[in-house]
Amino acid sequence: MTYIPVDHAGNLDMNALRGSVDDDTAIVSIMYANNETGVIFPVEEIGSFLKERGVPFHVDAVQAAGKIPIEVNRIQCDLLTISGHKFHAPKGIGALYVRRGTRMRPILYGGHQEKGRRPGTENVPGIIGMGTAAELALKHLPDYSTKVKALRDKLEKGLLTSFKNSSLNGEAGRRVPNTTNVGFGYIEGEAILLYLDGKGIAASSGSACSSGSLEPSHVLRAMGVPFTSAHGSIRFSLSRYTKPEEIDYVLSEMPEVVNRLLEISPYWDSEKQEPKPMNL
Repeated sequence: MTYIPVDHAGNLDMNALRGSVDDDTAIVSIMYANNETGVIFPVEEIGSFLKERGVPFHVDAVQAAGKIPIEVNRIQCDLLTISGHKFHAPKGIGALYVRRGTRMRPILYGGHQEKGRRPGTENVPGIIGMGTAAELALKHLPDYSTKVKALRDKLEKGLLTSFKNSSLNGEAGRRVPNTTNVGFGYIEGEAILLYLDGKGIAASSGSACSSGSLEPSHVLRAMGVPFTSAHGSIRFSLSRYTKPEEIDYVLSEMPEVVNRLLEISPYWDSEKQEPKPMNL
């Protein structure tokens, strides 16, 4: 298995991708958008390249579904996955798009459900719920490029202008409109979340899949984000249900949280408002 590197902004290294594909490549699997930074990868360009090479292409569109338009024919992907809970469907239900003619071999055997691809009784209530959620997501899709993006940008600007130790993780322009990842240098992300939880604010210090880990995000480390900032990086995810007053509340409560943690940080000089010299 070959992993393709990213640059400091989280953008995929396309030259490395092209150079890694050869006659032995069985499949290429790419995120549509990264789950921690929201950075959108050039899946249409990748799909066109792989189509010429005759290499099967899988797209993980979990973070993109319900946030931006997805057209499988433009992407030219052979497989595409989504997860319902990302667009307000019940948890535990998802979907796999399979282009006609794509060869697949099941990893589980037994019944003949799902056209022989996955045995077991279908989750009918979940399927119905996801179908309804998908219809609503399509109806409200324009809200993400307008209302949700505006709220995200307001939150992001407020955080970055309020704290000298803050920085944006990820490409500023090419992102899904609901996600921001801000690093707060010289303090711990888990401590930030603990304080925020007490104030009724939900956020994440990285991928939900690796919650509980004390290691800095592998995504941010791959981008070259310094440990001093990666450990204090927080992801905020908005939705079409997010209200302006909720953004105002977060911005009003964050100074108490961040400044309190900076006061007790051994790496920050609160009087000078700058990092302390570090003896390495």
